[in-house]
Amino acid sequence: MRSLFAKILLWFLATTIITIAAVALSTAISSTSERQQPPPPVMMRIQSREARWAYENGGKPALAATVQRFKQVTGNDFILADHNGRDLLTGEDRSGLVKEAEEMRRLPFPFPFTLRNRLVFARPSPDHQYWYFTLVPNRRGIFWFIQPHHLWILGVVVLLCYALAYYLTSPVRALQRAVDRFGKGDLTARAPAKRKDELGELARTFNRMADRIQTLLTAERRLLMDISHELRSPLARLGVAIELARGREARPELDRIQKEAERLNELVDELIEVTRAEGDPAQRRTERIRLDELLLEIVDDCQIEADAHGCALKLEGAEPAIVHGDAELLRRAVENVVRNAIRYAPSATPVEIGAKRTDGLVRISIRDYGPGVPDEALPLLFEAFYRVDSDRNRKSGGVGLGLSIARRAVEIHHGKITASNAHPGLLVWIDLPVAADDGARGESERVLSRPA
Repeated sequence: MRSLFAKILLWFLATTIITIAAVALSTAISSTSERQQPPPPVMMRIQSREARWAYENGGKPALAATVQRFKQVTGNDFILADHNGRDLLTGEDRSGLVKEAEEMRRLPFPFPFTLRNRLVFARPSPDHQYWYFTLVPNRRGIFWFIQPHHLWILGVVVLLCYALAYYLTSPVRALQRAVDRFGKGDLTARAPAKRKDELGELARTFNRMADRIQTLLTAERRLLMDISHELRSPLARLGVAIELARGREARPELDRIQKEAERLNELVDELIEVTRAEGDPAQRRTERIRLDELLLEIVDDCQIEADAHGCALKLEGAEPAIVHGDAELLRRAVENVVRNAIRYAPSATPVEIGAKRTDGLVRISIRDYGPGVPDEALPLLFEAFYRVDSDRNRKSGGVGLGLSIARRAVEIHHGKITASNAHPGLLVWIDLPVAADDGARGESERVLSRPA
């Protein structure tokens, strides 16, 4: 059977049939095996008339014989009382039973009440001269109507429903896990597709889609890598040719060609970095990284560039924190933001770098005191090849990929990067999740390993 609809329909029909048959069979068995059952209303009406007739025509001896016969047949006790609640057989005062029976009869659906661990069913005579009480042993408390075999039936039904729920949801959960892995960049993720019904066809459709996407992305990345590597050789030869052509004379046109060749080299480097940032997650290195130490190393590496631009790097309030991830990718992400801040920081101004922990995250902040960017450009700042001012970027040497690489690297580590104008300057935040086993606050040893 390959139709999921037919399977569900037949499963529910089978469960319903099993339930009805089991209840009918158990009721038939219990009706013949158990004597102590709640009296049906018709039986109580017949018994009450017979007890009254016996008392009115034969007195107490006839009533006692009738009550004894009822007890032998049903196993229940019986009481016939007058309208004041006096027991006509024993003379005991049963006014409490009469009062409680009258209160229960005011309810829309009268229920039995209890007396000394017995259920009391009450019925008045039509002329209200007598009260008739049936006392049933209350062996199961208020759940007297539940039989043990009912619990077995309920257990079987629960197991059948559980089996159906598991049968339906297990492939959906497997597909959900595959989609989640695929969405996080694991292009090799596939869903189990052994079933022959609609869920199996859905899994096979997803797998075909994943195959096509993986093929396209792999081809795109391979093409980008091939082009980037192929460009290196002619660019290197172009640089050598420029040096040979320049000789000893200063030639501005050759300087311009060399500058553009250097820009092409930088573009090739950053294209390769983009490809690496979006590479196969299975091949990505994951380690414990001391983020405060990583920031210190980045500041040391960028100090020369900051000195050349006449600005100062200030690492302030870098709280200890450990994150899990690729150290080189995170280094590249933070370094790109820092170098971008240095590029636009005015002379004699600081570039401030810090890190603070909050709510399971560590927030890295990088601020410069430059001109900032227009507010409408903030959402596009981390897009590939986006430049706020083409002329300024060309003068400073940017190609519009540094912040894009930073965003992709941060997102790979399940983080977020945002920017806002600080008036003056631009403030960039990088939020990263702190490792679950973070013990950086108490660590004294160095955890981060410098990449080779």
